Amino acid sequence: MMLWVVFSLAAAVPSSVMGFSTPHQPKPAARCTPSKSSTFSPSSSSSSSSSLSLSTATEAVPFAKGPRVIRPQLPTVYVYDHCPFCVRVRLALGVKNVKHLIHFLANDDVATPTGLVGKKIAPIFSLPEDKLVMAESLDIIAKIDSDERFGPTSQILPTTGRKDIKSWQKSTQVLLRTLQRPRYVATGLLPEFQQLDGRHAFVKNHQLPPYEKAEWKGDSSGENPTPGLDMDTKLKLYAEAMAADPAPLIEDLNARLVELDDMLYSEHHCSEGGFSLDDIDLWARLRSITIVRGVTWPTRLRRYMDNLSALGDVPLYDEMAL
Repeated sequence: MMLWVVFSLAAAVPSSVMGFSTPHQPKPAARCTPSKSSTFSPSSSSSSSSSLSLSTATEAVPFAKGPRVIRPQLPTVYVYDHCPFCVRVRLALGVKNVKHLIHFLANDDVATPTGLVGKKIAPIFSLPEDKLVMAESLDIIAKIDSDERFGPTSQILPTTGRKDIKSWQKSTQVLLRTLQRPRYVATGLLPEFQQLDGRHAFVKNHQLPPYEKAEWKGDSSGENPTPGLDMDTKLKLYAEAMAADPAPLIEDLNARLVELDDMLYSEHHCSEGGFSLDDIDLWARLRSITIVRGVTWPTRLRRYMDNLSALGDVPLYDEMAL
């Protein structure tokens, strides 16, 4: 697939930037075994916190999934596949074994979410039997986990307030945006980006580092409004990001994943006590890393990713990694 087809047909983008092929992706090996898109490496840390985590990990109990819940009228979630807030809700529904419909919104679809909740936002949860439509991922999860119609209540433990994990997420934000955002649209496979309009909508509204949102989109507020970047420039920057050698960034990411591996309580849940909102948030964000080819995952962290993917019935991106 030529990236100029994926990003744009605009003549303003130089062919030297856009004219290269995405490499063919071999099917990865079975889960928890090395593959080209994700390999494994034991954590190199020997800190006391790591030793404690490794010793307690063997005592961790996997989440006990309940029987299948099938309502007479299935609930529907309106989502973008790449969106971590949407993945939160999908993971919660999967963990609770609730059968549901998934409506993947095109990234440029404004009418559908606006008609449901008054603005372009995702995820959106629709429960026909109650004539209920609601937004905000954590509110949706609270509804699902407190309603006996969706199985035993309070199955998902509250957040523990892990400052170490939050700090890790914040410190890797720029790195992950640089690697992930161009790949979301470059695969040509995610449902929200099946058409050029959807891909352009994402590129238009999602800045690449080192740009800030106001620099990218423009800012009409204040005394000195700024116009932002024109669309051809944005498309060119996305294409250049895909064409650049990712090796230095991936090397940095590999080291950061080793740090995170040491923070995991177990391969079944990241914090002591069991599966919680900590996992709902962390796993939903980490899932996007699997779209980056060549990442070396520490063993425990990779098992965590695979275990929760199976538990929540939300697939990873390994087979389409770029």
